[in-house]
Amino acid sequence: MTWASISAPPGVLPPRPITMRVQSIPPRHEFPEHAHDWHQVAYAIDGALMVTAESRSFVISPDQAVWLPSGVSHRVGSLLGAEFRSLWIAVDAGRNLPSAPTVLAVSPLLKELIVEAAAIERSQDSDGYPERVATLILDQLRRAQSLTTGLPWPRGGRLLRLCEALYIDPADARSSSEWAKALGMSSRTLTRQFEAEMGLSLRSWRRKLRLLRAIELLSSGTAVTETAMQLGYGSASAFVFAFRTEMGASPHAYMRKATGAYRASSPIPPKLRRQNSRR
Repeated sequence: MTWASISAPPGVLPPRPITMRVQSIPPRHEFPEHAHDWHQVAYAIDGALMVTAESRSFVISPDQAVWLPSGVSHRVGSLLGAEFRSLWIAVDAGRNLPSAPTVLAVSPLLKELIVEAAAIERSQDSDGYPERVATLILDQLRRAQSLTTGLPWPRGGRLLRLCEALYIDPADARSSSEWAKALGMSSRTLTRQFEAEMGLSLRSWRRKLRLLRAIELLSSGTAVTETAMQLGYGSASAFVFAFRTEMGASPHAYMRKATGAYRASSPIPPKLRRQNSRR
């Protein structure tokens, strides 16, 4: 299936120092390749983003964001749909941040600050609160852990058909030889091409895919048992064991840590806003 193009909301001004964009990305929609005269943080509070930058394509889960320096050509979309939150950041404000596209771990505090920045965008707050939120976001971005990459993603061809099918249905249990036959290629050719383009074996990629989809499903409120079934595990306990092995924590413990003190969809409480205003 083809992808449709979408455009940025009208009337969005250049960042001074941060401009927040809020937009829903429907399934199989993307922002075509483009570049900015400012930095950008691409993030989704719900759903996964597919990002292409500097000849690399990858998918990020809701606990990750992508730092895109000014001038870097990039493309952002979503296979299954996402709630997109894009931060445009002035060049001067992005000092001491990476000079190349970088996947960042999103802490619970950074997530809450992004949600809050979206809630107060275009507000007529005269006490400087939006500027304080922007300063905290920049501080958190500088402290964010840099990750090697998201889930590698093919640029096109038969490998793209394979990866899209497995992303949509991670419970698909067909072996590499069965997939090779379905794609009209030999098992050896599939193995060689996959490892050459993706940098890892199909088996390892499927394991990373399941983990990313697990985080995506859990972040959207899907129960552990339902998540296990959608991912193709024989039982919830098998899924919990696999998740704990990869992440060092159970799904429940991981999500408690990921959401922090507040729900991901909740803004910073008014009480905290009042405290900040008095400082």
